[in-house]
Amino acid sequence: MFRERDYRRDLYTGAMEVYEVKEGESDLFIRTSARLCDEALKALREARAQIGAYIRENPLFQTSLTPLPSDPEAPDIVQDMLASSAMAGVGPMAAVAGALAAHVGSSLLRFCDEVIVENGGDIFMCSPSAQTVGIFTDNAHFAAKLKLKISPEDMPCGVCTSSGVIGPSLSFGKADAVTVISSSASLADAAATALGNIVKTEDDIEKALERAQAIEGVTGTVIVINRRMGAWGPAVELT
Repeated sequence: MFRERDYRRDLYTGAMEVYEVKEGESDLFIRTSARLCDEALKALREARAQIGAYIRENPLFQTSLTPLPSDPEAPDIVQDMLASSAMAGVGPMAAVAGALAAHVGSSLLRFCDEVIVENGGDIFMCSPSAQTVGIFTDNAHFAAKLKLKISPEDMPCGVCTSSGVIGPSLSFGKADAVTVISSSASLADAAATALGNIVKTEDDIEKALERAQAIEGVTGTVIVINRRMGAWGPAVELT
């Protein structure tokens, strides 16, 4: 289901440069300490071209809902997606939004020291100061109430969210939101999908939290469904 990204209106604040970069299906919201529109678009086009070329040679990469074997000959972003999806137990495209955010964000760090890239609810961030990340949900019991505080020592990192009720991404669950924190944005994205697939009722929260702890590299998760919320992880600091 399409939804206008009106939550971005609240983010046009502070001294950082704020802008959007779009290419194909990718719609990035970027905050950097210097304005780097051209550099961001170049990095996004490069990453999308690499993924597209790999899909043309390996169509299963786009459609598989289960992990695929590693490929040392693949571009770095594809290798990242293959590795992250294998760790989470999902198909490689479950990591694509986080991987793209990380690729663009890492590229921009060559030009400045503070970068936040949001790609449809999946975030790569690196900042010398603490950052607050809101968890977007239509759930009336938690809407606008859940915020994560990310410490500088936990960055760069990915903060990615999957939902079974909002957005176009494939999910087999019914969670309002499953947010995952990891030093790898592609892993956070893949893990959010994997955990989201588990959560169909409130009773599934505990099972999903146990699964999160078993995925190496995941440092925290927050799960919201109906009237219940569950959270785990040393990186989770709710404000």
